Amino acid sequence: MAHSHTPWIGVDWGTTHRRAYALDAAGQCSTEASDDQGALTTRGRHAESLAAWLPSLTSSADSPVVMSGMVGSAFGWVEAPYLGPEVALEAIPQHLVAVPGQARRHIVPGYCVRDATGQPDVMRGEETQLLGAVAMGLRDGWFVLPGTHSKWVLLRDGRIAQLRTYMTGELFALLSTHGTLAAAAQPAGTDPLWSQAAFADGVAAGAPGALAHQLFACRARVVTGTMPANQAQAYLSGLLIGSELQDVLRDLDPHTATTDGRPQFHLIGSPALAEAYQVAARQLGSALTVLSPREVILSGFHYIQTHGA
Repeated sequence: MAHSHTPWIGVDWGTTHRRAYALDAAGQCSTEASDDQGALTTRGRHAESLAAWLPSLTSSADSPVVMSGMVGSAFGWVEAPYLGPEVALEAIPQHLVAVPGQARRHIVPGYCVRDATGQPDVMRGEETQLLGAVAMGLRDGWFVLPGTHSKWVLLRDGRIAQLRTYMTGELFALLSTHGTLAAAAQPAGTDPLWSQAAFADGVAAGAPGALAHQLFACRARVVTGTMPANQAQAYLSGLLIGSELQDVLRDLDPHTATTDGRPQFHLIGSPALAEAYQVAARQLGSALTVLSPREVILSGFHYIQTHGA
C-alpha cells in the first residue's frame, strides 16, 4: 500500500499512447498527464521514458507506479503472464508483476480466456477498467469496450466468464483508407458524409454470417448507384458495429440482464463511440449503459492502490 504522503501513480500504457494518474491516499486524482509515448514507441527504453515523465506527475522518486496495458506485452517493458478466468478481477493486486531492478514498479497482467472449443482470446489494459467497474458494484453482465479491437466481456460475480474480441476499429480504418472499397467510397474531390440512414442500413445488414461477403456489398452499393459514394463510410461503420452486436446477441445467455425486456449491456468508451454503439443497440432491440473510461480506470487503480503490496 502506498505511503500516505507519497502520490501513487497508475499508468494506462497502450501501444501508441499512455495516460498516467497521480492518486492521493483517498484515491483522488491530483494530477494526470498523457502523451504519444506508447509501449511500442518506447521499446527498449521504457525505464528512461518513465523516469523522464514522472516529474510531471510527482516530485517524489519514491512514488509507487503500477502500469497496465501493452507495457506488459511481448514488446513492452516486462512481459506479464496472462491470468486465466479462474482468477477473479479483485485478485489482480495479488498478481502484479514486479519490474526487475526497479523498486516499486509493477505491471498488471492481462487475461486469456478460451471459448467452448478451446479458442483463446486475450486482453491487456481492459482488465483494469473492468476491475474498476466491479469495485463500483457492477459485478455481473456484459461489458463492451469498443476501440481498435472491441472487447466484449461477460462477468459473473466479478469473474470473466466470456471474452470476445472483434477487430472492428482496425477493419474500419483499413477498409476506409486502403483497397477497392476505399477507392469506391472516396472518389477524387469528395469527402465522406455521415448519414444516419446509411449507418442504420449497415447495422441491419450486419447479421451473423460471412462478413467478407457483407463487406463487398458496401462497394457494390456504390458502383451500382444504390448508395452515394460519400455515404459508404457510414454504411461500413454500421455494418461492422452491427455485425459485432448481432454476433453477441445471437449467443446471449438467457439470464442476461434486461431493461424493459431488452438485453442490457454496459459500455466503457469515448462519447463518439458510445453514441454509435447506442444507436446500433437501440436499432437491434437492446440497451447500453455508458460508463466513463476515466472513472472506471481510476476506480480500478484505486482498488489496486488499496489492496496491493
